[in-house]
Amino acid sequence: MFHSEAVEWYNIPEWNVLAQNITVPGFSPLFPDVHCTLDGSICQLTTGQAEINAASTISSFLSSPCFDLTATYFVLAGVAGVSPRHATLGSVTFARFAVQGGLQHEFDAREKPAHFPSGYFAQGTTAPGEYPVWIDGTEVFEVNDALRKVAVGLARTARLTDTDACKRLRATYTSPVFAAGAAPPSIVMCDTLTSDTYWSGALLAEAFENTTSILTNGSGVYCSTQQEDNAILSALLRGALFDLVDFSRIIVMRSASDFDRPPPGVSAADSLFAPAVGFPPALLNLRIAGVKVVQGIIDGWASTFERGIEPDNYVGDILGSLGGRPEFGPGKESRGRSQ
Repeated sequence: MFHSEAVEWYNIPEWNVLAQNITVPGFSPLFPDVHCTLDGSICQLTTGQAEINAASTISSFLSSPCFDLTATYFVLAGVAGVSPRHATLGSVTFARFAVQGGLQHEFDAREKPAHFPSGYFAQGTTAPGEYPVWIDGTEVFEVNDALRKVAVGLARTARLTDTDACKRLRATYTSPVFAAGAAPPSIVMCDTLTSDTYWSGALLAEAFENTTSILTNGSGVYCSTQQEDNAILSALLRGALFDLVDFSRIIVMRSASDFDRPPPGVSAADSLFAPAVGFPPALLNLRIAGVKVVQGIIDGWASTFERGIEPDNYVGDILGSLGGRPEFGPGKESRGRSQ
């Protein structure tokens, strides 16, 4: 998504994505090229940070005549904030659901109704906890859970790194509900929330936990927060509608660079402004785990991945644009059961 994430993948022993550098009209001026291995089997692009950059870059990529993406696997690889309820600094998370957190009504917290737990509530509604009335189509995406599990199995063969600074910060998360945050880094299956705003604090974290639960009808487990994934998935889904890509070949991978809320006794501001001790290991672990995933796809191409991993869940957007019936959306019961 940005420079620091990108350079981790350059000059590594496994492959050389700088062997071919292809400029694509419409990419961010900061990241104008797709970088590929000499045989073109592995390519990397950098979208630019946040939703506008991400959607614009991927849309331009799909329209480029230089690439045939119909059988391509996409690994969305970036760092993220993480909930200490589910993961910790340096962990690498793999999502099934991506939820758009910013597509809501909002009051400043100082002006919200007294009975509102936060200033956020769904569009077209009058209180938190209600499903949105206005649906725009980008609120939730669900990716191939069978592929996610394969990717997790590959990633778990990696040996993640850790630092003493991360260990010291983890040790401050003493509440039992933060046991995952206090533990060493690991590979975790949990879901992600997209918002252009880089927010911090327990109250906002709880609000976006609720947003994730509401929008997925209780099926999603919020644990990471980032700025691009719903935008990328929206562009890819629109490409899939015209058979430019296969939406069942997407892996959403995020490593934890910071906690989304402070430990007990620390303010949200002090937490946000503290040194970002989790950033270096998050970058490294993103690549360490990601290399295992990409290598697994390449090595298993003929036997498994060329034909694809058949999904055993709904795959697509909240509108059912690719066919099938999403188990989330208006008129659905909780826990993903259709009425």
